[in-house]
Amino acid sequence: MKQRIITAVIAAALFIPFVIYGNLPFTFLVYVIAAVGLYELLRMKEIPIFSIPGIIGLLTVFSILLPEKYTLILMNFTTSKLEFLMIAVVLLLIYTVVVKNHFTFDEVGFILLSALYVGIGFYYLIETRNAGLQFIIFALLIVWTTDSGAYFVGRKIGKQKLWPEISPNKTIEGFIGGIITAVVFACVMQLIYPLTESWIALIVITIIASIFGQLGDLVESAIKRHYAVKDSGKILPGHGGILDRFDSLLFVLPLLHFLQFV
Repeated sequence: MKQRIITAVIAAALFIPFVIYGNLPFTFLVYVIAAVGLYELLRMKEIPIFSIPGIIGLLTVFSILLPEKYTLILMNFTTSKLEFLMIAVVLLLIYTVVVKNHFTFDEVGFILLSALYVGIGFYYLIETRNAGLQFIIFALLIVWTTDSGAYFVGRKIGKQKLWPEISPNKTIEGFIGGIITAVVFACVMQLIYPLTESWIALIVITIIASIFGQLGDLVESAIKRHYAVKDSGKILPGHGGILDRFDSLLFVLPLLHFLQFV
């Protein structure tokens, strides 16, 4: 626990200034974080990031991450994101032939899905910050309070297992406790800095976001269990890897945009 707290404080001290400042430094940081996230996924499948498939996957992530304002500028000079994805598909499939199926169709699918999973989630991290500091603070607040609430409530009164085959330590009581904690803190933020005119809308969106955040955590747990790894990486002592810390956020951020809250 002590190591987790120390790591969390140091990581927050490094990350929060970039969040506050935003702009290109924040975008660059997200590119770096997303690259590490893709590396962690490929490592589970034993695909080197510095290989032809790995580099194609990395370039695909980078193309997805390109902020909308830059995409509109570059559209006249280069391909769209969808076209780049199609090029990546073709190149990866050709590579399976070149190496005589030592790199397989299944691995093509893994790289493309990994690129979409990481790319889309972190793209919305950039777009949420560009929409306003208050929105990224709200998203982080929901994820962090849900995680903390679920952990402490689960440890205190948790009895009924939520999904033992995927994550043995999570409980239904913790799941509900995380949602309630997120709603409480969202209401506090609404009192200090109103995000919407409708309290009902705020509470409903918070509940949905909290649920999706916990589902994102379970998805990452399912991936790790399938590939028999404890943590996605070791970059954050006591916490694991980048995906271990951002798994919930990768689900919450797109959701806030789809719900037109951001």
